[in-house]
Amino acid sequence: MGIETEYNPDLALRNHSEFLKGNREEAECLPKKIEAEKCYDFLKKGQRLYWLHGEMPLLETKGNQQLSKPIASIVILEATHFLKNRESYTRGKYKAVEVFDPKDARIRFNGFAKVD
Repeated sequence: MGIETEYNPDLALRNHSEFLKGNREEAECLPKKIEAEKCYDFLKKGQRLYWLHGEMPLLETKGNQQLSKPIASIVILEATHFLKNRESYTRGKYKAVEVFDPKDARIRFNGFAKVD
């Protein structure tokens, strides 16, 4: 028996409408309006490992690895694993460093490296 973990090079959350519909907890979703320099909570099912030493992309997920282009550049401030109903979860906090204009098609990240 091994320890099942997932390494994530980004933070992918659901659309805020999923919280409004009652399908997801608020921390599982993107904020209604994300702002630079503000901190937000996140919640992901599973034991996730995130890079803590720099910026990474914040994405929207529709599930099944259907991901948007980066919405913002963030830093993970903390991540904690815990059990809920005998299932692993990861919760934490992130800070938005820069929010991207959705009409701007520039490439923002090359793997882990933020493109300036």
